[in-house]
Amino acid sequence: MRNILIAAAAVSAIAAPAMAQSVQSPTYYGALGYSQLDGSQGDLGAVTGRLGAKFTPNLGVEGEVSVGVKNDNFTVAGTDVRLKHRYDAAVYGVATLPVTPQFEVFGRVGYGTTELEARAPGVSAREDGDSFNYGAGANYFFDGQNGVRGDWTRRDFRSGGGEADIYSVNYVRRF
Repeated sequence: MRNILIAAAAVSAIAAPAMAQSVQSPTYYGALGYSQLDGSQGDLGAVTGRLGAKFTPNLGVEGEVSVGVKNDNFTVAGTDVRLKHRYDAAVYGVATLPVTPQFEVFGRVGYGTTELEARAPGVSAREDGDSFNYGAGANYFFDGQNGVRGDWTRRDFRSGGGEADIYSVNYVRRF
């Protein structure tokens, strides 16, 4: 019995370096671009930044933050109202399918929060909402590190039942 345990320990010691080589370190990427928010409350624009990590060639996580840069104006009962996107932040699980070394498609699912502000003469109101988010997109890399990204994301808000579609075009860089 003792010889079996010694043999098992020896095999484990030999196999350990091979196991360590099969575990890869995460690869990181960042993206910066413009997002168009089309929702039931208005059409808004934002600058969006993302940071992500891929733990395998197919699975990773990413976080994003957007700050509003384009407002929407409309009239309610003869009163002019300005709708402003203040910010949003979200975190996603990302599944990627590499098609070629330069081109990959992905799907993502996550959770986020968005804050909007509406202003009318003499009145201002802010509202934030948490949302379940899901979407898909693609990356194309010109030289292995630098590329472009296009994606669509649906935000289903928990409170109020609203939803928004976000279309985004970004510069993306692998680190």
